[in-house]
Amino acid sequence: MSIRLGIAPIAWSNDDMPELGGDTPLEQCLKEASLAGFTGIESGGKFPMDSNELIPKLDKVNLKLCSGWYGAQLLKRSPKEEFNLMKNQLKLFKDCGAPCMIFAEITNSVQGDPITPLSKRPKLTNDDWKKFIYSINEISKMMIDENMPLAYHHHMGTVIETEEDTRRLIENTKDTVKLLIDTGHMLFAQGNSINLVRDFHQRLIHVHCKDIRKNVLEKSLKNDSTFRQAFLDGAFTVPGDGCIDYLPFLKILKKKNYSGWLVVEAEQDPKKANPFEYAKIGYNYLSKKVLESGFKIIN
Repeated sequence: MSIRLGIAPIAWSNDDMPELGGDTPLEQCLKEASLAGFTGIESGGKFPMDSNELIPKLDKVNLKLCSGWYGAQLLKRSPKEEFNLMKNQLKLFKDCGAPCMIFAEITNSVQGDPITPLSKRPKLTNDDWKKFIYSINEISKMMIDENMPLAYHHHMGTVIETEEDTRRLIENTKDTVKLLIDTGHMLFAQGNSINLVRDFHQRLIHVHCKDIRKNVLEKSLKNDSTFRQAFLDGAFTVPGDGCIDYLPFLKILKKKNYSGWLVVEAEQDPKKANPFEYAKIGYNYLSKKVLESGFKIIN
């Protein structure tokens, strides 16, 4: 069983906080991601939306587009309206051969709010759940018809945050709704990524390998921090620099025949955590544990 290793550009440039890495050229991000060992990268705000521009930039450093974020508002918009808004991104991903689109519901999200603590994140009523389940079933079918499945990303500060939220979503949606597991977000939400792999491996198509600094997480939970403050305090880091032991997680992925991308992602202030140095830490640790778990790495 083989997997691929990718990275997210958020360590170089943070789209939610442009002051973090705002002056870092895209070319530097791509070059350093490749030099660190990765063969794929997710999209970001600095990426061209035209594949004729993006593909040559990726080819130059031997990278593939392995996915990217889309923030939806299905609680406010119809599936058709949402689908029309994502068409340009969907076309870009298709042109670049990306395997999926990362999808999260961000209506009333507090993830980028500098004031509202995570305890005040939005929660769905039973009526909201019914509307959301219907809408995400509809849009996931539209995306499957375009050969671009959505990979649902449970995310701190949003309506689908916890293990319980994630379970309810997957258990009540059709098979066209696929799953992304983010180890860092699930640990932050006090959930268990291994249990999610075990129970929903047939729907799992994308994985974010985000690590956590345990002391910062405990402080953030104790102080009921905002999501923004938590990551500025250093809650997130790359695999190998935090408290998560990835070997058991990777072994259950291997047992369940996962064969997608493992993407290193860690929101950090690039002035405090040099993106290239941390990319190398993440790649070296994760590639070692991947091989120990029995996977082969596709380069």
